[in-house]
Amino acid sequence: MNITDTSDLWWKSAVVYCLDIETYMDDNNDGVGDFAGLARRIDYLADLGITCLWLMPFYPSPDRDDGYDISDFYGIDPRLGNHGDFVEVIRTAKDRGIRVIVDLVVNHTSDKHPWFVSAKRSRDSFYRDFYVWRDEPPANEQPTVFPGEEASVWEHDPRTDQYFQHVFYKHQPDLNIANPRVRDEIVKTVGFWLALGVSGFRIDAVPFLIEPPDGVDLGDPHDFLRDLKRFLQRRSSDAALLGEVNLPFAEQLDFFGGERGGELDLQFDFMSMQALYLSLARSDPSALRESLAARPAVPDGAAWANFVRNHDELTLDKLSDAEREEVFEAFAPEEYQRVYGRGITRRLPPMLDGDPRRIRMVYSLLFSLPGTPVLFYGEEIGMGENSDVPGRGAVRTPMQWTDGKNGGFSQTSPGRLVGPMPGDGYSPEHVNVLKQRNDPDSLLQFIRHLIRRYRVSPEIGWGELELFETSADGVLAHGVLSPLGRMITLHNFTAVPVRTRVEIGAVEEGTMLLDLHGPERMALDVSGRVELELAPYGFRWLRVSPPGDTRIG
Repeated sequence: MNITDTSDLWWKSAVVYCLDIETYMDDNNDGVGDFAGLARRIDYLADLGITCLWLMPFYPSPDRDDGYDISDFYGIDPRLGNHGDFVEVIRTAKDRGIRVIVDLVVNHTSDKHPWFVSAKRSRDSFYRDFYVWRDEPPANEQPTVFPGEEASVWEHDPRTDQYFQHVFYKHQPDLNIANPRVRDEIVKTVGFWLALGVSGFRIDAVPFLIEPPDGVDLGDPHDFLRDLKRFLQRRSSDAALLGEVNLPFAEQLDFFGGERGGELDLQFDFMSMQALYLSLARSDPSALRESLAARPAVPDGAAWANFVRNHDELTLDKLSDAEREEVFEAFAPEEYQRVYGRGITRRLPPMLDGDPRRIRMVYSLLFSLPGTPVLFYGEEIGMGENSDVPGRGAVRTPMQWTDGKNGGFSQTSPGRLVGPMPGDGYSPEHVNVLKQRNDPDSLLQFIRHLIRRYRVSPEIGWGELELFETSADGVLAHGVLSPLGRMITLHNFTAVPVRTRVEIGAVEEGTMLLDLHGPERMALDVSGRVELELAPYGFRWLRVSPPGDTRIG
C-alpha cells in the first residue's frame, strides 16, 4: 500500500465536525444562525484541522424536532439562507480543504410535507401509498423510539378513518420504503444535493429506513442501501455514506454490506462509546477493552466512526440495566439529566467535573482508536450544557465564540436567541474560542494538536486494532497496525500515577519508539517489551519505528 492510496478513500482518515446551522453563527443578528454566519467561520474550522463538515438538517421544517421533521427535501429553511448561500459555503469549504456532508433524513417526513397533506385528504390520493396506513394497528406493535413521549407508533386519522405509522413522533409519519416511487424520490434527493457539491450524506436512523412495513415482503431490505451506494458512485465517485446504526456489532456488519462491503462506508461505533462511559464511571478500561475486542473487521474501504458525544441524548441503551444505572449515578445523578430511560443530556466536561486531565485523556483516546473521529461543535473548547432546556436541546446551545454579548454568536437581544447559553462555569464568560485561541494550554489548542497528530498518522484510519496486556490495572493499551506504519497507545483511566509493562511482540533489532506528543525516543527490546510511566489520567502515543524508517512526524 502506498501513502497516495489514502486519498482515494478520504473518509478513512478524515476529521468530521458536526454542527447545526441555526446554533453556530448568526450573521444578520436575528438570533438564528445562518449559512452566511457559517461561511465566516470556515477559516476557523480549517485552522482547527477539520476535513469534513457534517451539517445537521437545514431544510424547511416546522422545527418540532430540531429540523428532523422535514417539509421539503429540496429546500433551505429561509431563516438560514437560500441555495445561493448554501453553495457559497460548499465552495468556500472546498477551497479550504474541507468536504461537506449533509443529513439525509428520509425514513419519515413532517406531517406538514405536501406529500402527507395530500395523503391525508383521501385514500385515493396519489401520495397515499407514500406512507404506511392500516385499518387497525397490528396486535404486536413495535416500541416507540421516544418512550414517555409517545404511547404508540400508530396515530388515527379521523378524516380517512385509518391509522398511519410513526416510529418517531406522531408529527413524523413514516415513509413507505416498499413503494418504488418513494425509493425513486429518495434517490432524486441524493442526486440533487450531490449536484450542489456535497461529498456525501449522514443517513439518519438507517435500520428504520430500510425496514419494510408489516406484512410486506421486500426481499433483502439491504438491496436499497446497495442501490443507493451504486447510485452515489455513478454520480460522484468519491462521495461517502455515514450511517447511524445503533445495533450490536454483528448486525452492524450487515449494514457495511457484510465482508464484501458495498453499502455504508462509515458507521458510528455506539457499542464502544457506551462502554467508554462505563469504563470512565468505574475508572477501569475493561468494559471498553471488551467492546473493542468484539469489534468485527470491516470491509476494505469502510471504517468505524468514533465519537464521544453526538447531538442526541448520550444513549446507554446497549448497557445492561445495572450498568446503565452505574453510569447514571456517576454522570447524571439527577433525574432531569436523564431522558427516555436510556440517555444523558449532558456534555462531557460537566460529567467529568471539569477535570482537564480526564477530558484530555478521553479525546486522546478518541483520536487514537482505529477509525474516523467525529466531533460535535463546541467539544473543542469544552462547552457545557444548559440543563434548563429540556431533553436533547440541553446540549444544542449556541456556539460560544467570545466572552461578549451572547457569546459572540449574535448581537440581538438575548430573548431572541434560538436558544439560551449555558450558565455557571460553562458560560461564554469562562468558555469561548477567543479566550482559548492563543492559549497554548487550552483545550482548543490540545484538540488542534491531536488533529495534527492524527492527520500525520494515517495508520490510525487505515490500520487494524491490536490490544495488549499491561502489568498495571486501570491502563488500556491498544495499537494500530497497517502497511503504512504501527503505533501503540496507552491510557490511564485512574487518578494515580502508574508504571506499566507492555509487550507488543518481537521486533527487528534497532527498532525505536517515537513519542508523538514529545521529543522522547527510546530503544525497543527485540522481544517488544517496554516499561512506561503514566501520570494520573495520562496517555502516550508511540510510533514503532524500525531501522531505516524515514518518517519524522
